[in-house]
Amino acid sequence: MKWIAHIEGGPKRVNHAAVTVDHKIYTFGGYCTGESSNEYTSIDVHILNTTTFRWTKHPVSDLPYFENDDIVPYKRYGHTAVVYQDKIYIWGGRNDHESCGELFCLDTRYHCWTAPETTGAIPPARDGHTACVWRHYMYIFGGFEEESDTFARSVHILNLHTMCWKYVHSTGLEPAVRDFHSAACINDRMYIFGGRGTELHHSLHLREKEVYCNELWYLDLQTHTWCKPHTTGTQPIGRRSHSAFVYNGKMYIFGGYNALKLQHYNDLFEYDPITSEWTLIKPQGNGPCSRRRQACIVVSDRVFLFGGTSPKPTPRTHARLHTVEEKLTDHSDMYILDFKPSLKTLCISAVHDYKLDFSILPLSLKTEVENMLVPNKIVINRPNNSTG
Repeated sequence: MKWIAHIEGGPKRVNHAAVTVDHKIYTFGGYCTGESSNEYTSIDVHILNTTTFRWTKHPVSDLPYFENDDIVPYKRYGHTAVVYQDKIYIWGGRNDHESCGELFCLDTRYHCWTAPETTGAIPPARDGHTACVWRHYMYIFGGFEEESDTFARSVHILNLHTMCWKYVHSTGLEPAVRDFHSAACINDRMYIFGGRGTELHHSLHLREKEVYCNELWYLDLQTHTWCKPHTTGTQPIGRRSHSAFVYNGKMYIFGGYNALKLQHYNDLFEYDPITSEWTLIKPQGNGPCSRRRQACIVVSDRVFLFGGTSPKPTPRTHARLHTVEEKLTDHSDMYILDFKPSLKTLCISAVHDYKLDFSILPLSLKTEVENMLVPNKIVINRPNNSTG
């Protein structure tokens, strides 16, 4: 396992949502410091070709929002994206005005947005929730509900065949309320880790106190029963705005932030659901700096990590002059973690590590080396046919 590439020049985004369709990664919305989140504009869509490592801007990003506000989602953060067949479903999230509870669909074959009509027990608008697909269902858990002004721990299901929502009456001891946690499906379970929650604190005269729990939970998706498994090994510290991904039947946790400790992380943990053991993983190569609100997407044997925000180095003499948010810097870079790097990949990585001259290589090989080393320059991709 090795970090094989660090490429600058991608979309500078924080708190975005991303998924993979075939060999392409689609990323939606988010924000970056200095941009206005007060205006209603069409959500931006960027696509990464995971073969060439090049980013393009999807042309549907340029649709004017107010002429298409019935089918195009406005730009947002704290939303979720899932894939079912060749369609991507966006739900929830917010701008600085309001949260959204509508469902939107991007057809990656025909390059168009729709807003499918849904029925049933539609969940209240929220952000900071998670979404997972199991069979033909989308599961929503947690988040911050704008209408009730509270953190949530409810579970809602959307049947992607009938477009009917259902509230889940789960059994067993439930996890605490939270937002900006992570969720991942392995077999017939939805695993929940971390997030920011609250609890009543007697020393604060029963006022709510922010908490960061490091307990692992899962929802049995066949019986809708919650369970808190007994875990062993090196367990991650409680955190929010981290990433979770699944590879080869195991769940991985990267990065995140704990506001009580004022600490960002760049550690990588592996959870094995068979042994219920946590392991701190230390891949070879130079990995990302500590950050939160990034995206991590698995394609084949590689993980593509991009975006997020990190603390700026601040001299101690000026440390008290800034808030935490003012000391953050947003990223437009991408790191690639290869679980099974080939000899060819390791050789290309060595070219970078040892700053070797690759100008004499054959053109095809030279192009592969350049793709792993040269910064991106985002262009608008104009499809010329109906396939994505």
